[in-house]
Amino acid sequence: MNREFILALEQLEKEKGISKALLIDAIEKALVSAYKKNNNSEGDNVRVSVDGTTGEIEIKYRKTVVEYVEDPETEVSIDVMREFDDDYEIGDEVEYEESVDNFGRIAAQTAKQVVMQSIKEAERGIIFENFIGRKNDIITGNIQRVMGDTVYINVGKTDGILTKAEQVEGERYIPNKRMKFFILDVKDAKQSPKGPQIFLSRSHPGLVNKLFELEVPEIADETVVIENLVREAGSRTKMAVYSTDEGVDPIGACVGNRGTRVQAVVDELGGEKIDIVPWTDIIEDNISNALSPSQVEKVILADSEKSAVVVVPDFQLSLAIGKEGQNVRLAAKLCGVKIDIKSHTQFYKDLENQDDDAVSGSGKESNIEIEDGGQVFDGHKLDDEGFLNPDDFKVEE
Repeated sequence: MNREFILALEQLEKEKGISKALLIDAIEKALVSAYKKNNNSEGDNVRVSVDGTTGEIEIKYRKTVVEYVEDPETEVSIDVMREFDDDYEIGDEVEYEESVDNFGRIAAQTAKQVVMQSIKEAERGIIFENFIGRKNDIITGNIQRVMGDTVYINVGKTDGILTKAEQVEGERYIPNKRMKFFILDVKDAKQSPKGPQIFLSRSHPGLVNKLFELEVPEIADETVVIENLVREAGSRTKMAVYSTDEGVDPIGACVGNRGTRVQAVVDELGGEKIDIVPWTDIIEDNISNALSPSQVEKVILADSEKSAVVVVPDFQLSLAIGKEGQNVRLAAKLCGVKIDIKSHTQFYKDLENQDDDAVSGSGKESNIEIEDGGQVFDGHKLDDEGFLNPDDFKVEE
């Protein structure tokens, strides 16, 4: 019987991932609780030990030798003890053995409840430890159920929680559908009566970042670095990358042969558009690249480097701004710079107005300076009529 008991513990260890030592500790505590229930005692004087090899269970309790017994559960009379041995003195401790067979049905149920509770707590602890180390990582799970605005995802021995705020608008969460999720946060079992809570996201930019790490080995080994990534989930992502190896093209590495790598990420995100642009040490170049797919004629950066005026060809203005301002909005977030886009015509018209204001002495600030008898704007010489030469702003193909 004892051998069967140990085999059962070893089987539990394999199935639940809970160490045999922890299970034995739970059983010892359960037997202490059973002793208390059986003897209507506080149990402070009982000691239980389970042999992890043989399965032998030893239950011992102590009594203190006293002159007058007030608590029979913890005290024994000196007169009684001297019937066995004259050497006993008041204050001595006497140890007795108790058999598990003496425990009643209620005591046995108490022991079972304690063991089951201990196993549950151990399982919760293991789940928490497994997931706390994976925070800000991605995980694959199956949609379990949808309750109101909350989606529950099976991610192994527990369910992940996808709140409405972390869902992608228009994305369908169908039971049994397999998807990848970003592990947003992990709450300890102590903070929730239902055990550890795994909060997931489909809208977090980190999901795109981790998907590229999976698809692009150069990102995983840090040959290619994602400098910044901004996202409007379900619609568009902009990602700036650079290479730590001159022989590796960061854009090509992310796109992959015939676009296979980036397409794998796009497919996982349900068709979300992804712009991958190069990142450099030159802010103006980064702003110009971030406004892809539009062409840029010129970037005029403010002294604070917190804002910039960007000039684009007239026919590229709507493309540069994007639908509902999305392209310029994402570009500004990507570079950390406020961007004011002007068409070629509007930019020159503003220059002409500034020039007229300067001549008429209207008091408006002008960026036009006089050098060597000619007018200069932002380092570029104006022609005789006060206009910039468009050739100065052509973007090399």
